[in-house]
Amino acid sequence: MAELKKNFSFRKKAKKDTAEPTSPKKTWWVQIRLFPIWLRIVLVIALIALAAVLGVMIGFGVIGDGSPTDALKWETWQHILDIMGGK
Repeated sequence: MAELKKNFSFRKKAKKDTAEPTSPKKTWWVQIRLFPIWLRIVLVIALIALAAVLGVMIGFGVIGDGSPTDALKWETWQHILDIMGGK
């Protein structure tokens, strides 16, 4: 088995020595993206905003005792800000 490995390595070396150098050809690699980067950024921001809105609605309506649509009203947020501000 040791001879097989030895012969195998000689074959590799012989292949490299006998291989003719190929002419230098420039290969241009162009990667076409399915979604452009700016669209990915906009999509991630939109998904984060959607997750935040759904989280507020679930937290206010399901975990709390309010209506989920009340979480989107400005009066609710004004009341929360007033409590945080000490008014």
